[in-house]
Amino acid sequence: MTTVPSSSIAPPPSARSSPATWIRKNFFSNWFNTLLTLLILAGLLWWASGFLNWAFTQARWDVIPKNMALFFAGRYPAAQRWRIWILFAIVLAVAGLTWGTLVRNTPKLLTRNVLTWVGVAAAITILLPVPTQTHIILLALEALLLATAWIGHRVGYKIPNLVNWLPLIWGITYVLTLWLLAGGFGLRPVSTNDWGGLALTLFMAVSSIVLCFPAGVLLALGRRSDLPMIRGICTAFIELVRGVPLIAWLFIGKFIFPDFLPIGSPTPNNLLRAIVVLAMFSAAYLAENIRGGLQSIPRGQTEAAQALGLNPLLTTILIILPQALKISIPAIVGQFISLFQDTTLLYIVDVQELLGMANAVLANPEFLGRRGEVYLFIGIIYWVCCYAMSVGSRRLEQQMNTSR
Repeated sequence: MTTVPSSSIAPPPSARSSPATWIRKNFFSNWFNTLLTLLILAGLLWWASGFLNWAFTQARWDVIPKNMALFFAGRYPAAQRWRIWILFAIVLAVAGLTWGTLVRNTPKLLTRNVLTWVGVAAAITILLPVPTQTHIILLALEALLLATAWIGHRVGYKIPNLVNWLPLIWGITYVLTLWLLAGGFGLRPVSTNDWGGLALTLFMAVSSIVLCFPAGVLLALGRRSDLPMIRGICTAFIELVRGVPLIAWLFIGKFIFPDFLPIGSPTPNNLLRAIVVLAMFSAAYLAENIRGGLQSIPRGQTEAAQALGLNPLLTTILIILPQALKISIPAIVGQFISLFQDTTLLYIVDVQELLGMANAVLANPEFLGRRGEVYLFIGIIYWVCCYAMSVGSRRLEQQMNTSR
């Protein structure tokens, strides 16, 4: 029998086609495909022409720069808004460090796609109708993001264990954020009633995520527990929370929960009640996502761990749970994005987050009828934040090789 050396076996040549060939193959392959493509293009052109006509001839964009401070910081005292800028700088610095660390094994950080997006972000920043000082600050923040990403890429390559310290770094960042917003310990205290805008939206979302993730993991493990009492309590909690709309839970937290407290006891802060409701609601859904990951782990994994002498607790913590969380990353990030978007419902319980501040701006007689400009602006902000989370999720999946 003739043996062919493995080194002489080469993969088949890849068939590359020009852009024109690819477009003809995918959009104009037959008469039906061609008709469908032309109809869709006509609809998109009709919509784009109407939008551009409105954006450049009818829209009055001065509502955005005049209320930029309200959109980003709410009614936070003007003399203390430097804290908000420092807060954004810290968060972007840690985000850049995380980005660079997660892609530390890639040979080049600033790829063509990354540079394209950086250029688009810089162009949008320059075109924003804000004072020159704000332009400089925003461009400096983008430069800070890239600089910390470069540092994370270089340091993460030399010190691979740096990625294990990222949760601690984000925990310290959260404490610093809370200190900068609330004051104390040398800073002037600022009431939570003055918090608002994008800063409050991010704070509410991050706080809820920090609380709901461990709660969701415990609920998922509890629902699969062999102890009937634990399994019953976890199942009842998940089914009860999922069976009631989030808006109803927000009203319960604001208006009914204080009636359950003993007479004379202090009522928890409105923001704290909103965070607990958001975390509780998301934890119920997150538990089901993680339970799906737990069920996908073959029973042989547990039997192998037991054969090695691990007890059930160590088997769950060291063997089963890491694999289940790795499998559940897309669903978990999807739940976090949903939670971030759910913060828009908080304005109906008097929490002046980004949408609440937008409605407050529209209630000003000077800006009546500017709904299109304002809602389009905050919609872009929400999209940028959600897309950044989605990109981070994909990077994390690539780092953990979840496709294997």
